[in-house]
Amino acid sequence: MNQPVATAQNSSQYRIEDVSHTFPGTDIEALKNVSIDIKPGSFISLIGPSGCGKSTLLNAMAGLLSPSQGQVLMNGERVEGPPEDVGIMFQKATLLPWRTTVENVLLPIELRDGVRAAEAQADSALAIIETVGLKGFENAYPGELSGGMAQRAAICRMLITEPDVLLLDEPFGALDELTRERMDLELQSIALSRNATVVLVTHSIPEAVFLSDTVYAMSARPGRISEIIEVDLPRPRDMDTLNHPDFARYVGRVRTALNEGHGVPND
Repeated sequence: MNQPVATAQNSSQYRIEDVSHTFPGTDIEALKNVSIDIKPGSFISLIGPSGCGKSTLLNAMAGLLSPSQGQVLMNGERVEGPPEDVGIMFQKATLLPWRTTVENVLLPIELRDGVRAAEAQADSALAIIETVGLKGFENAYPGELSGGMAQRAAICRMLITEPDVLLLDEPFGALDELTRERMDLELQSIALSRNATVVLVTHSIPEAVFLSDTVYAMSARPGRISEIIEVDLPRPRDMDTLNHPDFARYVGRVRTALNEGHGVPND
């Protein structure tokens, strides 16, 4: 059975071409014949049951994993290692506890270009920190930050190199609901202001619909694209969007797609 595939376009920023992956030394098939085209500036979500290969696919896009079959292309070039123009963020902030907020934010530049280059970008780091509402916590250590604040600092660290693409693996999954909603709004604002391409792995159907232009529903392992749902809701979106009559309809469409794919994630 052929799975749905977005129409290939020369303007695609990412192309996932018939990607399958079996973990070495095992018979665990995480992905099967996944093909996706992602245009610049778009916001997409990957959603499906636990173990369906969402994170595996994201890691392949990040150049952290080589798929067993198929290929991942970014701007027409095969991804064979972490691309320079890609920012990655995981569920845990993973800030270095002995570095202040601003020092953590500047870490990618320090590792790439050296200490002096990082020092030269201090003003840029402080501006980003202020943008996400962390002004006053520039010199705080991770142990002095709440979970939401630590995630904001991690976002700043991801943004300091001005990546064209943001790859996010359940970045707000461990946060309480109110903080998660605020972070979703912040993420949308950042993506729109930078015209960044965003790929979000999430277990939350409402979050996927709220943030995305396109939701890719995945089946249970081995993960396949079971349905592509285009979300036509006006932007920028706010909490009133949750009461939009079409919002519930899109949530229902994603839930149905996941049910048919044999597994519904928790909201």
